[in-house]
Amino acid sequence: MIATLVIFDLGDNFDAEKVRHNALMARGKFENMLGLRSKAFAIDAEKKQAKNFYIWEEEAAARNFFSEEILEGVTRFYGVRPSIEYLEVATLVDNHIS
Repeated sequence: MIATLVIFDLGDNFDAEKVRHNALMARGKFENMLGLRSKAFAIDAEKKQAKNFYIWEEEAAARNFFSEEILEGVTRFYGVRPSIEYLEVATLVDNHIS
């Protein structure tokens, strides 16, 4: 498994309500996405950032998803290009009960 941390540094354009709204609107695009185990949309109000955390089944799925086309699209959507970190998942605790 691999995780990706995607950070949008919004600065003076930070609006927590707008970030929440955008997350709710985008959620459906990620439900049942092939290779994606989970995604969290997060807000860091102190740093004025939107942070998205993904868990992927395989590294190839993660790296293929973040194509230049996707990056250009989210840059237009958020108004800022994100930074992306790829992280090895050593182990995962999942307490979700279906």
